[in-house]
Amino acid sequence: MIRAVLIDDEISNLENLRTLLEKHCPQVAIIATAQNVNDAVDAIEKYLPDLVFLDIQMGEQKGFDVLKLLPRRNFEVIFVTAHDQYGIQAVKFAALDYLLKPIDIEELSNAVNKAAQKMAAQIQNSQLDFLLQQLKKPETNLSKIALQMQSEIRYVTLLEIIRCEADNTYTHFFLSGGEKILVSKPLKEYADLLRPNGFLRTHQSHLVNPKYVKSWLKEDGGILLLMSGEKIPISKPNKDTVKQALQRL
Repeated sequence: MIRAVLIDDEISNLENLRTLLEKHCPQVAIIATAQNVNDAVDAIEKYLPDLVFLDIQMGEQKGFDVLKLLPRRNFEVIFVTAHDQYGIQAVKFAALDYLLKPIDIEELSNAVNKAAQKMAAQIQNSQLDFLLQQLKKPETNLSKIALQMQSEIRYVTLLEIIRCEADNTYTHFFLSGGEKILVSKPLKEYADLLRPNGFLRTHQSHLVNPKYVKSWLKEDGGILLLMSGEKIPISKPNKDTVKQALQRL
């Protein structure tokens, strides 16, 4: 069984999550609940859970404060929130799981299963330490991203990323050192995540770091020539947006 603590400032949300877990995730045993930061820290230190469901926004308090106050974070976390704000962006950069309210049953099951797999593999949760480091930075200054690979989690700076390319529901990351990393998430997720950092969605299958763009070729309606010599297509719907973004550099 997976021993879990549920943390949310609203009792109705706690009861809803409890009901969903009992019905759809029988491998999860709820050992405690908490509605504020101090009670959450006490519950985690007392019961030593395997998994924590942590609400990001709890009134005037932040769920992240729970993590900051714990000397040891040897458990998995699934964040729960009704708001897609900076906190969720930091969680995404750390490649941690999150659920948006109202909670989708399939997403809940998938998140629990992924947490169970990490526990079984006894993978140290370095992502939580990375997340707390990210939270110390301003929203526009997130300079590193965690990439969840099959056998490891790689932390790369955004400056290292030349481009990303879709491969069905996977994404290939091409790095400046010549390395190519395959991540089991769709390109759209990274396009949304990296857009505030200047990355350009040139095409349905391509995301480019403008720092590596050498020139705009006027062939086939528009192609980006990268410093590596690679040519990246620009789709007609994205043409004006990409051109305007490059002109602002």
